[in-house]
Amino acid sequence: MAAPFHVEQVRRQFPALRQTVAGHQAVFFDGPAGTQVPQRVVDAVGGYLLDHNANRGGLFATSRQSDQLLDAAHRAMADFVGAEDDDGVVFGPNMTSLAFQLSRSLARTWRSGDEILVSRSGHDANVTPWVLAAEDAGVAVRHIEVRPDDCTLDLDDFRSQLSSRTRLVAIACASNLSGTIQPFREITAAAHDAGALVFLDAVQWAPHRLIDVTAWKCDLLACSAYKFFGPHVGVLWGRRELLERLPAYKVRPATEELPGRWMTGTQNHEGIAGAMAAVEYLADLGRTMMPALSDRRQALRAALKTIARHERQLCQRLIEGLQAFDGLRVWGITYSERFDQRVPTVSFTHAAQSPERIAKFLGHHGVFVWHGNFYALPLSEALGLEPEGLIRVGLVHYNTAAEVDRLLELLGELQAGR
Repeated sequence: MAAPFHVEQVRRQFPALRQTVAGHQAVFFDGPAGTQVPQRVVDAVGGYLLDHNANRGGLFATSRQSDQLLDAAHRAMADFVGAEDDDGVVFGPNMTSLAFQLSRSLARTWRSGDEILVSRSGHDANVTPWVLAAEDAGVAVRHIEVRPDDCTLDLDDFRSQLSSRTRLVAIACASNLSGTIQPFREITAAAHDAGALVFLDAVQWAPHRLIDVTAWKCDLLACSAYKFFGPHVGVLWGRRELLERLPAYKVRPATEELPGRWMTGTQNHEGIAGAMAAVEYLADLGRTMMPALSDRRQALRAALKTIARHERQLCQRLIEGLQAFDGLRVWGITYSERFDQRVPTVSFTHAAQSPERIAKFLGHHGVFVWHGNFYALPLSEALGLEPEGLIRVGLVHYNTAAEVDRLLELLGELQAGR
C-alpha cells in the first residue's frame, strides 16, 4: 500500500509558508529557482554559527566539532546521491561555480580534434562552462537538438553526433524550463560506449526524484541544496578515480586527498550543516511514512517516492486547468500517461498576455511565479521564445491543490479583464 502523505503536516515545518500578501496566504510556486526551508535547516545553520564555528583541522574543541559535523555532511550527501564513497562528494558555492571549476580542469585533458556534446534543453550553467573551456582548449562543441513538441532531446541527433572523438557529454536530468525528464540513462550508456565522460545536472531532479549515481553509472553529477529545501550550497559528486586523476586548481598547502583537493579555500560550513539538515528532513519524512525504516538511503527512497506521487496529482491538476484557457500553451509533456517523464515544473505562454504582465498580476495577489527564460537560454532560444520568455510554475511537495486552484482562478480573472 502507498504510504499516506499529509501535506499540512509538512507545511507546518516551513515557517516561510505562513506569509501573507494582500490579505491572502502567499503561494510559493517559485521552487525551481529556490525552495523554502524547514525550521530544522534554519536551526542547523544558526546552531553551527553559535556552537561550532571554526576552521578545520585545529586541535581544539570547536574545530574538532566542525570536522565531525562536516564529515557527517559528506556521508549524508553521499546517501542523498546514492554514492558508496563519501569522498566523492564535493561542496561549493553553487552548481554553476562547480561546473566552471570542473570545466577548467577537464579542459586540460582535451586535445585538438576532440569534441564535446552539450544540449539545447538545459540550464546555461551546463552549457557555457563547457563551451568556454572548449574554446580555451581548441576543441569542437556540438549541440544536441531538442524536439519542440515535448522538449525532449532528439536521440537520433545525439547518436549522429556522438563519436570516438567525443570526450564529454553534458546534459540535465530534467529541464528547469519545461520539466521534461531527459533520457539521460540511455545517453549515459551510449556515451560510455563511445569512450566519453558524462556530466549530469540534477538540480531540477533533486527535489522531486531519487538521485542514484551508482545505478545511473554517470561520471560526474551536480545539484544545489537550495533547490531541495536547504541553504545556498552547491554539491558535486564524481567517481573517485576521476577526481583523483584530474588536475585540481588549489593552493599549495591544501591536501591532495579527496574530497579536500576540490574544496578550495574555507567552505560555507554553516551552509553545509544546513544542507545535511535538508537531507535529514527528507529522510525523516520517509521514516514518518514508514517507521520501520532506519537506513537513511531507504528512508530517502520512501520519501521521494511519496513526494513524486503527490506532485504528479498537483501537476495533472495544474496542466489540465491551464489547457482550459484559450490562447494558452503549456510547453513540454502534457499528456497524463506520460507524466512519469516529467517533474512538476510547468511553463506556459499566452497569446494575449505577456509573461511579465502575468507574473506581475499573480505576484500582486500573492502567487509567486517566475517569468523569463530562467537561465535556460538555449531552450528558450530553440523554442523561439526570446526575448519575452515564459511563465514558470514550480510545484514542490509543500504545495497544495487549493494553491493550484487559486492560481487558475487568478488567471481566469486576468483573462476576463477583472
